[in-house]
Amino acid sequence: MQSPCLKEVSEVCLSSCCPAPLFKFSAHHDATSKSRSTSAACRRDFAATTSSSIFPNTQFTNHESLPSLQESFSDFTKVYPRYQETAQVDQIRAQEYYHLSQSNHTCLDYIGIGLFSSSQLHKQESSSQLNSDFPFFSISYKTGNLKTQLLHGGQESELESAMRNRIMDFLNISANDYSMVFTANRTSAFKLVAESYPYKTSRKLLTVYDYESEAVEGMINNSEKRGAKVMSAEFSWPRLRIQSAKLRKMVVSKRKKKKKRGLFVFPVHSRITGSRYPYVWMTMAQENGWHVLVDACALGPKDMDSFGLSLFQPDFLISSFYKIYGENPSGFACLFVKKSAISSLESSTSTGIVNLVPAKKLLQIAGDSSGTDTELEQISRLGLQLDALGTASSFSGLISNHTTQTRRLEREGYQSAEEGANWTGLETSEIRESETHANLIKDKNSRSSRYGDSLEVVCRGLDQVDSLGLMMITNRARYLINWLVSSLRKLKHPNTEGFPLVKIYGPKIKFDRGPALAFNVFDWKGEKVEPVLVQKLADRNNISLSYGFLHHIWFSDKYAEEKGRILERREGGVKGMDANKLKAKSDLGISVVTAALGFLASFEDTYRLWAFVAQFLDADFVEKERWRYTALNQKTIEV
Repeated sequence: MQSPCLKEVSEVCLSSCCPAPLFKFSAHHDATSKSRSTSAACRRDFAATTSSSIFPNTQFTNHESLPSLQESFSDFTKVYPRYQETAQVDQIRAQEYYHLSQSNHTCLDYIGIGLFSSSQLHKQESSSQLNSDFPFFSISYKTGNLKTQLLHGGQESELESAMRNRIMDFLNISANDYSMVFTANRTSAFKLVAESYPYKTSRKLLTVYDYESEAVEGMINNSEKRGAKVMSAEFSWPRLRIQSAKLRKMVVSKRKKKKKRGLFVFPVHSRITGSRYPYVWMTMAQENGWHVLVDACALGPKDMDSFGLSLFQPDFLISSFYKIYGENPSGFACLFVKKSAISSLESSTSTGIVNLVPAKKLLQIAGDSSGTDTELEQISRLGLQLDALGTASSFSGLISNHTTQTRRLEREGYQSAEEGANWTGLETSEIRESETHANLIKDKNSRSSRYGDSLEVVCRGLDQVDSLGLMMITNRARYLINWLVSSLRKLKHPNTEGFPLVKIYGPKIKFDRGPALAFNVFDWKGEKVEPVLVQKLADRNNISLSYGFLHHIWFSDKYAEEKGRILERREGGVKGMDANKLKAKSDLGISVVTAALGFLASFEDTYRLWAFVAQFLDADFVEKERWRYTALNQKTIEV
């Protein structure tokens, strides 16, 4: 018998809602307390029901013994009957992203927000008006002063203005409160803040990341060069929750005199483990004189609806966008700065700010013999730059379409396109020649921003998310990620007294966990299968995964013996006397496989991942794959 709480829990409390301790409304204290009690009970009931209802009293020791997709889906909908209410997502996926089913491709490596749909692109490509005014766009780098750009803006095209309005409307950010610049990727946005932040008067940089991120590492390096004192939160083993006592000590000021202490960088939740962090840390930081930067890149596409921007009002916010889910990961990031905080920034000339350039304008300049050498050089670079940014909002995409080198994630475990990837930094000279561009197409039924006198910027990806709403997207992701976690934990090696095949890091079955997962696969001897190998084999099964590196892990005395067995030194880590304490500490961690469920993820996607991982129950699976590909005259995988 299913508990009624499981059916109603999603209406009682949303995972992305602000933690109760932030609200202090005494007038309704009793009602609020009762509501919190009901919410907590339903959350516990959700976890208990999930644990007891998904393959109850069952362990799978052979991949061939797994139930079929149809059987599993039937059981899944019995546990989560309200999943059927999200059928609109499947309709959108079938109609607008049909490339996913045509290629039989499972995308579990995209994080960010998609701008356009696949059908939108292909309709425009087949249109006879390809050379018309429809605003295809590319991205052009420019060098400038962030503070000046924020205060006075610059020459902005109608396309940029329309796109800015659409994005700010989508994220519920007011132009009266925040200024915005487009950046090449997430890494560039962090770099711009680091190069302009007033570390001379506000010396500290405090970050809260349980995984290695190229964007954050770049910020740390730039900040240290400018004199910043860098600190990091730590995460308690084994659940990887924030080590509250240590973070509170770093955040809270002992001085009564209020003065800006530094920059507090808060990601809201981990894009690798799915851990969600209490918003109270933002409030605590602000009350103790910190500027707050919110990294919203890992938020769900509608999570800003419940974020409470007007309540927290961070000084900086970074979000990222890719073009088309599962097809075109190129994109850009947006850096929002609160207008009242702009004056505190220092003037500095930086790279990373970009223009959105309509393709027609590029063609006109390139075809005009009067074009200057500088203009023509810029045009010749645009195609290259665009593909470099391609990694800038999702992660990898199919290895079959990209080289293995470009497939590796910056070392953040996820190669997020928002981060522009570590091989496509602004100074990188080796960029693959590929010209891809997304288009915007007019649709009377879409929410849009005016572009020029007759055309409108239409972002079908954003329109679809708006039409689905926060509740549907959040509930769907919750059901899928918790089923996946529960099912992976049912895989046990035979003849080993139930030794688990999979180790999951961070939250397990939990109502308010994020739709991201960090895990490792272990063989029957208890040895870890390298994450990069799991990723490559998954790709051969048409499943796109990523890999990352968890760090800043704190072990209590209770787990002291495990520490030596679990931690590993990151490849390329800092060694010797030059390594400072923080860097040496961050080089120790755990390499993991990562999966992220976008709003278009389906039950079949999660089932396919589960079935793929189950193949490692066969002790000879990796060796069989090696011989299978050798027999097909393909290059042998590196083991």
